[in-house]
Amino acid sequence: MGIALRAPDPGHPQKKEPMAGKHPERHFAHRIGWLRAAVLGANDGIVSTASLLVGVAAAEAARADVLLAGVAGLAAGAMSMAAGEYVSVSSQADTEKADLARERRELDENHEYERQELAGIYVRRGLDAPLAQQVADQLMAHDALGAHARDELGLTETHSARPLQAAAASAATFSVGAALPLLMAMLSPSDLMIASVAAGSLVCLSLLGTLAARAGGAGMAAGAARVTLWGALAMAATAGVGMLFGTVS
Repeated sequence: MGIALRAPDPGHPQKKEPMAGKHPERHFAHRIGWLRAAVLGANDGIVSTASLLVGVAAAEAARADVLLAGVAGLAAGAMSMAAGEYVSVSSQADTEKADLARERRELDENHEYERQELAGIYVRRGLDAPLAQQVADQLMAHDALGAHARDELGLTETHSARPLQAAAASAATFSVGAALPLLMAMLSPSDLMIASVAAGSLVCLSLLGTLAARAGGAGMAAGAARVTLWGALAMAATAGVGMLFGTVS
């Protein structure tokens, strides 16, 4: 006997089955480590170098001295960013390793307590006690340390500290960011250097904020506005200092 097939009712659209192997959701958490360091480096490169150039130029220094200050600022800033990121993220990595070592020791010394502790975490997250215990048992059997690292300590591979990656990203992006206002200073006439560097740097900061927000899945207008505002304040402050000391000398 054949099976009768009923035609779809046009008044009730058929639900489309999800395609096998497809995952339409986009997540951005995996970008956090390098994105933070890259945005910080590029932003600092533009702001600090542009501010340095504007401040020295406002003090009526010679064009060669302004450019020399900019090059020195690029080199010093890139190394400072790399060293600062490496030390900071290394400290975070050391803390993570210490927490994992402590958790590994606790698992060896009191496995049952740790199993109950994990089950309690799942109960507080909304599972009923029997299911929470079952989940804890299976995860502990599969990877006890990984389960506690993730669910008790909040440590995951995605957010783990990577000192070398952060240092390299900060140094590289700082150099690229610092090169932009320095190039503007080199190409602009001496009497327009301050205006060219300031205006060009604010445009670059706005683009950087927009791109960073887009890469991180955040609002682009807010991302552009905040970096542009702080860049403008920094250049205004150093210009004021430059004019003050230029007048005094």
